[in-house]
Amino acid sequence: MSGYDVFDDPYCYKGTSVLKNRARLRDDKTLEAFELEMSTLRAEEPLPAGRFTPTHYKRIHHHLFQDVYPWAGKYRTVRTSKGGNPFAYPEYIASSMDQLFEKLALPAFRPGASSDDFLDAATDFLAELNAIHPFREGNGRSQLAFMYLLGQRAGHPLKLARVDRHTFLPAMIASFAGNLGPLRAELQKLL
Repeated sequence: MSGYDVFDDPYCYKGTSVLKNRARLRDDKTLEAFELEMSTLRAEEPLPAGRFTPTHYKRIHHHLFQDVYPWAGKYRTVRTSKGGNPFAYPEYIASSMDQLFEKLALPAFRPGASSDDFLDAATDFLAELNAIHPFREGNGRSQLAFMYLLGQRAGHPLKLARVDRHTFLPAMIASFAGNLGPLRAELQKLL
């Protein structure tokens, strides 16, 4: 959570890097454990159905984080970056999401597409979604939950239990720099 670079963050308790939360926790480690526990419990429930739109994506984030953050399911209003790499500025999130989600109409995301076509399109989509990073926190888990639903719809279900943080996270970082090969390899392992 504290890996984000933000200044005067209205999402945090004053004078701290701890995100304001429903449990009023003021310690990063405790909040991190609480967030993981609550979002994991919510992930065991059926994910919200929808039409694979930005609104559907926001409902997935809300579902996973509703017990933790009052702003769950709402696009962030602050500029953030990780490791010096800026994510989409808040004023461009909605239009960037609308533009990105238009790609979900491509044949590669429909039943009958080959696994190679699906993997290529899914890798590109996930890399762009990560670069937008529409939420203040919880982007990674929301991305994976959405990709799970997308894989199911396309007939290429992803087994999220196979995600290895030690290789998946570096692949996401590489995709931010334009190198999609490692991320595609990670997604391939989930098929």
